[in-house]
Order: sequence, then C-alpha cells, then structure tokens
Amino acid sequence: MAFVQSSRFLCFPSARSASPLPSPPPPPPPVSSNATSIHASNASLFSAAGWNCNLSSSSSSSSSSLVNCPYFPGISLLLHLQCPMPQRSKFRQLVVVNAARAEAQTPQLGTRAPEFELPEPLTGKTWKLEDFEGHPALLVMFICNHCPFVVHLKQDIVMLSKTYIQKGLGVVAISSNSVKTHPQDGPDKMAEDARMYDYPFPYLYDETQDVARAYGARCTPEFFLFKKSGRRPFELVYHGQFDDSRPGNNRPITGLDLRHALDCVLSGRLVNIVHRPSMGCSIKWHPQD
Repeated sequence: MAFVQSSRFLCFPSARSASPLPSPPPPPPPVSSNATSIHASNASLFSAAGWNCNLSSSSSSSSSSLVNCPYFPGISLLLHLQCPMPQRSKFRQLVVVNAARAEAQTPQLGTRAPEFELPEPLTGKTWKLEDFEGHPALLVMFICNHCPFVVHLKQDIVMLSKTYIQKGLGVVAISSNSVKTHPQDGPDKMAEDARMYDYPFPYLYDETQDVARAYGARCTPEFFLFKKSGRRPFELVYHGQFDDSRPGNNRPITGLDLRHALDCVLSGRLVNIVHRPSMGCSIKWHPQD
C-alpha cells in the first residue's frame, strides 16, 4: 500500500454561537507520518463524503478532536485546532486532517484470473469464474457501497459496463469489505445498491475475503481486465484506474484509461496504455480477534 506524505491546509469556518464549546476527547495515539492530507475547506465536505466528524474545541491555544473515518481502517484521524478560540461569533482555526488512502499494487501482467465461487445477494445465485468462459474478456471490479471514490464513479461504471457488455465483455463486481466494521456494505445493502443503480453485472459478496486476497485487491474501486485466447485461461492485460477523476478534483469522469484498455483487448490489440494505479478506500479487512 502506498501513501502520500502529509501537509497542512488552512480553513476558516465560522461559529454560530458565542456559547462555550465542549471540551475535546483525549487525543488518540499519534497518527502515522505516512499519511495524506485532505483539505477540509468546510464541514459540508466531510458530510457529503460520509465522514463522521465531531469537531470539539476549547479556549486553549491548541486542542484536538478525534474524527471517525469509515474508509481507512486502523487509522485514527486527528484534527488539530490551533489558534486562540475567542468567545465571539467568528473565529479562524487551522485544521489539519491526517488520513491514509489506499493505492492499488500492480500484479504481473499475464497472471491467470483466480477462481472464485461467490453469491449474488440480489438474486441468490452463485457465480463462478467459469460462468464467464464464453466472453473474450472479463472485467473484475472490486467495489463497495459506501466508499466515496466508488460513489463518485458508480453511474459511469454502470454506463461503461452496459456499453461494453453489448460488445461481448464479461463484467463482475465484488465487495469484500468486512460487515463487522462496515455493516453498510453487507449483502442486504448490496442488493439494494444493485437494484438502485440497475447494475448490468452480478455484484458478488466475498464474505471470507479470500477472493480479494487471491486477486491482490487493495482498494475500492479497483479494476482487473483479463483476456481470453481460445482455450487458454483468462490472463491479466490491464490493472489500473478508471480515469483521472477523483472526488473533489474537478476533473471530468470519462473512463478514458479503462475504455482504452477495453477497446484494445476487444479488438485483439495489445493494451498499450500506462497502467496508472487505481486509488480509493482501502478494503476493510476483518478485525483480528
């Protein structure tokens, strides 16, 4: 898993009331220096992404607040609120948010697609890798319900899949997140998600997480494209990002990278594109007992 070094950002929220604010909770253990910073420009940014942020401040010159982030397991998010907190209607505060984001690791091209046998919560059907043998190529996607990186792309993933399924592509999506820590990614919610977005592909539940490990999946979303040549097994030809768009970076969603790879493999050409790693939320592994 790769990480980006942390840095600092300024934001200037306003307090609506001059009443004293509650004292912060005890600070958590130090956050790893191997982290990426997220620009907390306003509270709505966190809410829109589904963060559970409880900002606490005090009249001291430096205070801290613990933020529970559902997307990065094992990472404590600590907001350092630094600067005097005068009892007036507006104040300025420095907010530093440290977190970790996951980046896919590239397996060796030509690797055979690992076998799987997984249930589809929406229909109750069990799917195997061999069910896709009649397709010239297979796209295996590791996604989930809640991750903002996935939510950002969901509608476009559906549109891209519908387009290329008509061209012969086999598509399957897998969720491997632990329901012990993230019940919103459980099978019942998966069925609701598949129905809501009209998924044209089976959305499978990897309860044991063995399939995610077999594929070397690290984050959601993560895309593995395999080609089929005659009787040969599916072989990996592309493992990379959907495109350059990320939540909040204002880049249009095009699916350019994945579309190029799909066009190449379905036309019998070599996939001559740089494999830029997908980036998103880390897969939520089961907690150790």
